[in-house]
Amino acid sequence: MDWAKWQSLPQLHGISPRVLQELLDGGQSFRWNRLPEKMDLWQGVFGKVVIQIQQQADGEVYFRQPVGEEADIAIFQYFGAEVDWDGIVNKLPWRSDAYLQECIEKFTGLRILRQPFGETLFGFLCSTAKQITQIKQCCEQVAKAFGPELIKGVYGWPDWNVLAEVPEADLRKCKLGYRAKYIAAVSRILAKDPQFEQKVLNSDYEPARQLLMSLPGVGEKVADCVLLFGAGKLEAFPVDTWMIKVMSRIYQLENWDSGKVAHFGRVHFGSAAGLAQQFLFARERQISV
Repeated sequence: MDWAKWQSLPQLHGISPRVLQELLDGGQSFRWNRLPEKMDLWQGVFGKVVIQIQQQADGEVYFRQPVGEEADIAIFQYFGAEVDWDGIVNKLPWRSDAYLQECIEKFTGLRILRQPFGETLFGFLCSTAKQITQIKQCCEQVAKAFGPELIKGVYGWPDWNVLAEVPEADLRKCKLGYRAKYIAAVSRILAKDPQFEQKVLNSDYEPARQLLMSLPGVGEKVADCVLLFGAGKLEAFPVDTWMIKVMSRIYQLENWDSGKVAHFGRVHFGSAAGLAQQFLFARERQISV
């Protein structure tokens, strides 16, 4: 496979390799992999885009696509080119929250990817009771089995119309386990309702959350992940076991259930609670290694 020339990705300039790894491989998206032959080279897939990213020693980040593909505006949108991340971070309550300030300093430049909605919903339907590596395997197997081949050996995510025709037994062969039942059901629902995505995107946070939770297999945590990473609703505050740990230890929320923790997060951190969540999440995983 021939690749086009490297181009600058200025919105990621200056972030540390640790932050770049957290951004691409920290559980927001499940289609990025570090290429084994070169440890500073990442390859990712979203929508119909195949892209490689590399960071130079001076912190400059570059991307390239296969020869013949033009730089798509979707790439810049995916990494938040139109978003004032510094301004959003500045509005977080780090001045009165010393631990949040520490997390921001450790992961300066971290932001929220803006991923295709359908792929994000699919990925987090696969996520229950699975680790990031396992979720990535599920997404890769489904793409390879049912998705379009974008370049040789690299496959895109099949849309809901395609998955709606796949028997549940065939989905189970992709290591989905009991999740295959939910994915099969959601696929049929969304294939019949092509406006579902727009209804979610156009709704305020709480109505959008309720819409998502009307789908089989979508609980509070999955809904919040989809709203944050696939719908750009920064007030969403996903709560998993990592967040239960940090919110219990730092914010004294021992024995609180996930719903109450999520509500506290939205109130305490404000309109960009989901970005604060990512800083806390990244730091918690770092110190637990």
